[in-house]
Amino acid sequence: MMRLDKFLADMGGGTRQEVKRIIRQGRVRVDETAVSKPEYKVDETSQRVTLDGREISYCRYEYYMLNKPAGVVSATEDACKTVIELIEGRKRKDLFPVGRLDKDTEGLLLITNDGGLAHRLLSPGRHVDKRYYARIRGIVTQEDRELFLKGVNIGTEEKQEWTKPGRLDILCADEEKGLSEICLTIQEGKYHQVKRMFLAVGKEVLYLRRESMGTLTLDRSLRPGEYRELTEEELESL
Repeated sequence: MMRLDKFLADMGGGTRQEVKRIIRQGRVRVDETAVSKPEYKVDETSQRVTLDGREISYCRYEYYMLNKPAGVVSATEDACKTVIELIEGRKRKDLFPVGRLDKDTEGLLLITNDGGLAHRLLSPGRHVDKRYYARIRGIVTQEDRELFLKGVNIGTEEKQEWTKPGRLDILCADEEKGLSEICLTIQEGKYHQVKRMFLAVGKEVLYLRRESMGTLTLDRSLRPGEYRELTEEELESL
């Protein structure tokens, strides 16, 4: 059982103060009975709640796969446009991105309000793989691959910051243009980590896209900025 005003606020009916006003105006019904008290207790699993005749179904958790576009911030609130603002079909107001992608980085981002799942995916002790595709200025070599397998210092000589081992796969290298394409799999998410790893070996990331996180792989039919709900199979695998 939960308060009616919390039920409506959770489902995007407005702020707690706004939904209290709506309820007192007699615009909400529970099982066809008009309710005017915000503190009224409702069983979110079995009772029917309507606002202005529109049924409001309670959803405890939501899970969205977003193909994050460049130029959008991985945050819930910011002066710039956030990834949450892209999820127009959301029911709940308590959604957040699981981890962060840099503003200019594209690709897979999980949006949810399931804090337990987010903790399991982001916990360093869980060793969850995160795979990235990148275009690099410079020719990525087997020596770079071996260095990444050992971990590289992305800090300074005075203040060292070593990464955990990462698996670097070289997709192609254009000697004439001095460009490479790679996939990199890491199990942590330090600030600007992928960019700093390549800077540590004298190269520059020109474009970066996250392809997967754990068992969740970016749906290539989603264009940057598009999203969809996770399937039951994807949820089970996570």
